[in-house]
Amino acid sequence: MKDVNWKGLSKNEVDKQQEQYGKNRLEQQKKEPFYKKILNILLEPMFLLLVIAALIYFFLGEPKDGLIMLTFVVVIIAIEIYQEWKTDKTLAALKDLSAPKINVIRGGETIEILSEELVPDDLMLIEEGVKIPADGYVVKANDLRINESSLTGEAEAVWKKVATQKEKQTEDYWREDYVYSGTLVTTGSATILVDETGSQTEYGKIGKHLAVAQSEKSPLDEQIDKLVKVCAIIAFVLLFLVAIVSFFNDSDLAFTNRIIQSILSGITIAMAMIPEEFPVVLTVFLSMGAWRLAKKQSLIRKLPAVETMGAVSLLAVDKTGTITENKMSVQKIWTVASQEEKRLNEIMGLACETDPYDPMEKAILDYDAAHGWLKETLFEKDLMTEYPFTDELKMMGHVWQYNEKKIVIAVKGSPESVLDISDLSELEKADIQATIADYGKKGLRVLGVAEQQVTNYSEVPENMEDLHLTFLGLVGLADSPRQGVQEDIRLCQTAGIKVVMITGDNGITASAIASQVGIENAENCLTGAEIDQLTTEELAKKVKDVNIFSRVTPEHKMKIIQAFKQNGEVVAMTGDGVNDAPALKYADIGIAMGKNGSEVSREAADLILMDDNFSTIVNTVKDGRRIYDNIKKAIGYIFVIHIPIALAALVGPLLGIPQVALLLLPTHVVLLELVIDPTCSVVLERQLSEPDIMDRPPRSTEDSILSKGLLLKSLIQGLVIFLATFSVYYFTLQQDPSNDELARTMGLAVLVIANIFLVQVNSSDRSLGIQTFLKLRHDKVIWGILGGTVSILLLLVYSPMNRFLDLAPLSGSQLFLCFILGMVSVCWYDLVKLLRFHPLSKSEKLSE
Repeated sequence: MKDVNWKGLSKNEVDKQQEQYGKNRLEQQKKEPFYKKILNILLEPMFLLLVIAALIYFFLGEPKDGLIMLTFVVVIIAIEIYQEWKTDKTLAALKDLSAPKINVIRGGETIEILSEELVPDDLMLIEEGVKIPADGYVVKANDLRINESSLTGEAEAVWKKVATQKEKQTEDYWREDYVYSGTLVTTGSATILVDETGSQTEYGKIGKHLAVAQSEKSPLDEQIDKLVKVCAIIAFVLLFLVAIVSFFNDSDLAFTNRIIQSILSGITIAMAMIPEEFPVVLTVFLSMGAWRLAKKQSLIRKLPAVETMGAVSLLAVDKTGTITENKMSVQKIWTVASQEEKRLNEIMGLACETDPYDPMEKAILDYDAAHGWLKETLFEKDLMTEYPFTDELKMMGHVWQYNEKKIVIAVKGSPESVLDISDLSELEKADIQATIADYGKKGLRVLGVAEQQVTNYSEVPENMEDLHLTFLGLVGLADSPRQGVQEDIRLCQTAGIKVVMITGDNGITASAIASQVGIENAENCLTGAEIDQLTTEELAKKVKDVNIFSRVTPEHKMKIIQAFKQNGEVVAMTGDGVNDAPALKYADIGIAMGKNGSEVSREAADLILMDDNFSTIVNTVKDGRRIYDNIKKAIGYIFVIHIPIALAALVGPLLGIPQVALLLLPTHVVLLELVIDPTCSVVLERQLSEPDIMDRPPRSTEDSILSKGLLLKSLIQGLVIFLATFSVYYFTLQQDPSNDELARTMGLAVLVIANIFLVQVNSSDRSLGIQTFLKLRHDKVIWGILGGTVSILLLLVYSPMNRFLDLAPLSGSQLFLCFILGMVSVCWYDLVKLLRFHPLSKSEKLSE
């Protein structure tokens, strides 16, 4: 195309275009108004009860208590909104990290920018695996083929040609010299002159009027919702029960006051029973977990993937780029006896792309350059046509015009495929096959190289299968295993995670590499051809004993993943190419390479490795297990702390204690919520992983977040705390029935102190409470939360605020008694740990 500025736009030109056309992005979804967020919170059962209780206090002529209740409502809403804002901010930051990028030429230099920064007239560079971010003209192309099915619905990829001029209207709507946003580069590379961006692209015109699809809830979300609903139903049943009991207990009050006081008693038990912290815990833990993983080079694209990673039981990995370095180099050259090595070097170079994308082609050209065949010398001839690489043929060829009477067809690819169309005797093929097998046993990637010479272009066959080649020799390339990958695979196997290799390479090479890195059962290999012969049921049975899959196509990869899932495995799969994208979608967790992976694979994945490092996968699994463990601990903690609150609200009326003298009034329940929320969502979220976290098998996805064991433990712990709390309250009240403020303060102090110890004791299933505290003794956030809880308690007891909350100051001995009771009511569980896990391992000793 004429008038193309090959240096690209200058900074001033970019700024002008940006100002005129805006960002290259689709119509943004409108954010939910601030008032709607508040309204959604107020409509939750817990807050409806709070508002009703406040209104009742105003109706009783006690505006002081009503104002206190409304103040707590405002504070809790503020906490909820802050946590939601923090989560939104975290997710927005993660979205920025995962924003697609593209290479452009600006000011004569190639730079990488965010796709949304593209402007019309930019020179955009695309290559295999890239999802095109804008519409534009093809001004330079090299074997460019694009899948436009997202726009046209046609599955077959389209070959593109260079545009001769800018034309808005052509005979065909979908043009061969033009590329479209949202389509995928399947082969080749090109330079594109950007024409349209954002909502002006063909893709943008479609997206402008489409609503954003609602995401489905994860199994964990559904479990939490079910728990909250069950508790809410129980809460409202108890509300009516307690209200009725209180009505008959307060027989000395006027009828109207009896009704109101009984309703308040019922509201107290209902508020105590509803664990509204559950959804908050889930959101905070997953979003903060995703943020922590992002700082460790593991970018989560879908939040449920955070905890799903902890359940992974099978890891399917590609050989190239995951197990190995993806840095190919030529290690061995073998020539047929009648051929010269120099000729082999030349032909294998001519069979490569002039501007290679494939690592093997780069390695071959580097080898050629080191042996006297510089690119300028190799490619000075005229390239007449080419045979593109296909998954079916597994080879490619270039047709070069040497001179008027000599045309050379240079071919390279799978040795088996090249041998099939070479003029060789069966004996010669057998000798070559033996060499191929020998190279494969050494872990080398083997390519066959051959040529055919003709004198006239009309003699060049239309199809590659019709060639009659002269076989020149073999090229053995090595892609060494990544440093440390053997130890990472060992850790996976120790953690009960089966590691399998799925590769397009031949079985011998794959098995050799698998053996080097310690993958079990490496000698047993299943090929793509063998998979084609198996039914779905047969394949599901077969994969149980196979860890290596070779010579597979994208369709085979999908079948393998489905077979493992059919066997009940939770499958994580790694991939970096366009051909991996379908299987990444089918896997429970699709893991794409962030550095060398294609845009297509990243788009299909749930998780992106920003450093392409196998170790990051292992660390992510460990973090996934830690996050799920901590969610379970938080759920257990919430149940424990709600049990004494609920029982106190239930037992008081049943014992005939007047509503005004109860241990907990609605105000105090709300006050405790202010303590529980930050404790469970901040302190427990920051807890370190258990010492045995990677020495145990993956959890079953059918396991309930609130298992029978956890529920029993929570019930016992909650009951013990209730006995300590209610006993000191009831004993003090019996000594002086008129001083219910002192009794209430004693009980409340024991409950708050027990909460401080509970979060430490329940932070680990093995380590003692003091150990978990010492591990995070330098964490300022935890000090702030725990110190803040102590400060709130002292403020409530000893400041003038106690009069507004129907509390009373405690003497030193009374506070000390509350401290001992609160500590003992929780720390007994540390003795259980000592008995269960005795003797302590060195890593768990108090000296830590």
